[in-house]
Amino acid sequence: MTGATHGRIFVFTDFDGTITATESLEAVFRKFLPGRWEPVKEELRAGRTTLREGVSGLIESIPSARYPEVLRFVSEMPIRGGFDDFLSFLEEREIPLIIVSGGIRGMVEVKLRDYLHRLHAIIAVDVDTNGAFLKVDHRYAGETELVDKRRVIDGFNADTRVVIGDGITDYNMAQHAELVFARQPLAGFLEGLGIAYRNWEDFLDVKSQMEKWLVSESNIIG
Repeated sequence: MTGATHGRIFVFTDFDGTITATESLEAVFRKFLPGRWEPVKEELRAGRTTLREGVSGLIESIPSARYPEVLRFVSEMPIRGGFDDFLSFLEEREIPLIIVSGGIRGMVEVKLRDYLHRLHAIIAVDVDTNGAFLKVDHRYAGETELVDKRRVIDGFNADTRVVIGDGITDYNMAQHAELVFARQPLAGFLEGLGIAYRNWEDFLDVKSQMEKWLVSESNIIG
């Protein structure tokens, strides 16, 4: 069975708290900008600031000289279980996997360095380290997001979009996918909108559910 049965299938997955077992960008803020993350988080929750404003401001408060230390810190964070097996599952079916992260590209690449050749693409926030502090590149930004994930996934030639995520940065792309795997708080947000999703614990769980979904869809089409 290949992706051709369902048209062109693409899988889009978040990185922070999805591929990583913990929220890596939040952990970076807490370690390198102590006391700065929680107030911004409250502002985000209250709707008084945007991801683009709040997160961008924090990233640009990190000294460039400490960026190598940031990357070493992230490289030691655990990956959620089953990711390698899930990648193999997708490769066998010729289904591309795209990382869509509102975090820093360098963090994604250093953590997934052993998997880079198996990924179709990584869309994330690039930073310039030439100045005293990190400088955010806004090429993927939307009006309120550092990475406009809906616009990103719409840019791929997919007939069926599978989204895997957990947080507020995944809200928009999850609303425009045919199949969604959600953890909290994304799951609660989708429930509030009446949007169907599947709970998941690790990538073996995603693999098992997606395999059954592919078989079910094939039977319907057939």
